[in-house]
Amino acid sequence: MFNAITHSQVYVLDQDEALDFYVGKLGLEVNADIDLGFMRWLTVSVPGHPERQILLERPGAPAMSEETAQQVRELVTKGVMGGSLIFSTDDCRKTYETLVGRGVEFTEEPTDRPYGTDCGFRDPFGNSIRFTQPRA
Repeated sequence: MFNAITHSQVYVLDQDEALDFYVGKLGLEVNADIDLGFMRWLTVSVPGHPERQILLERPGAPAMSEETAQQVRELVTKGVMGGSLIFSTDDCRKTYETLVGRGVEFTEEPTDRPYGTDCGFRDPFGNSIRFTQPRA
């Protein structure tokens, strides 16, 4: 059967702004930036780990009609689409300080939990992002 998850997807309203955030602030790297004519296929990943990519997809054709795409854009703008990413890190507090220094606004500061230390923030489009330092 299956042997890997290769792509996850989050909706973004502006792919250039998404690149600035995901690459410029979070430090991810671009895997693909391809104009397919009917859409822009834009993926990023953790540096050195291209086997798991995040598709930064603008709502629209070919997956949905313009009417549906407008409804999805409105939901993304409200931050209620449910897009979520969770990363791991070796040092949650250090990563937090680095990202604060880059202008990332957090919704939750690093907190110790039974499974490790984690915190949360949202991308410019409302998608929830967390990163965790797993307990040893």
